[in-house]
Amino acid sequence: MLSLHNLHAFYGKSHVLHGVHFEVRPGEIVALLGRNGSGRSTTVKTIMGLVDGTGSVKWKGSEILGRKAFEIAHAGIGYVPENRDIFPTLTVHQNLMLGEKRSGGGKPRWSFDDMYGMFPRLKERQHTEAGVLSGGEQQMLTLCRTLMGDPELIMIDEPTEGLAPKIVELVAEYLRELKRRGISVLLVEQKLTIALEVADRCLVMGHGQIVFEGTPADLRANAYIRKEWLEV
Repeated sequence: MLSLHNLHAFYGKSHVLHGVHFEVRPGEIVALLGRNGSGRSTTVKTIMGLVDGTGSVKWKGSEILGRKAFEIAHAGIGYVPENRDIFPTLTVHQNLMLGEKRSGGGKPRWSFDDMYGMFPRLKERQHTEAGVLSGGEQQMLTLCRTLMGDPELIMIDEPTEGLAPKIVELVAEYLRELKRRGISVLLVEQKLTIALEVADRCLVMGHGQIVFEGTPADLRANAYIRKEWLEV
């Protein structure tokens, strides 16, 4: 579905990604793991057209590297940034409306009722301005707003950062629901526990490259990789 080949990316003269290769298959959750500065966020931003890169990024067989972010979104890739990017002066419901994908095609995969059913707290606060929500509520809103665009693949950058354990479990359930509905996920995450719990495959990044690829069981069994590239 998504295929990266020899992907390089730069911030000015700083060479951040060094020939990244991997793929995300239909309906699977792939966890992209690594320490801060390893290149994980840059990878998803490059896929999304927010950072310039060289090499190849193919979406369902078509090259998308170099295309505008809105074109990539319309092609079926959703992106949940680490900083959430909610519209603070709009209500919860208005934020969700902005994410809604309107097309002449069939019935959308997701509805407002789906969002409020998944996160009842958002339903309670649907008429509240998003800027006064808690961090966890804002994260729920960002996740749901992206889903309203009906993506076939969703890239999520650090969804559990700074959240209470109860909210982290809600995020994990959200990821399981995506999987049940056949949506592919590229999950950028530092918490090894949640990644090992929900992912089909794990990729570990170090120094702008993929240094490990395998199943969660493979990663659990590989103490060297965890110590060298993941543990603080």
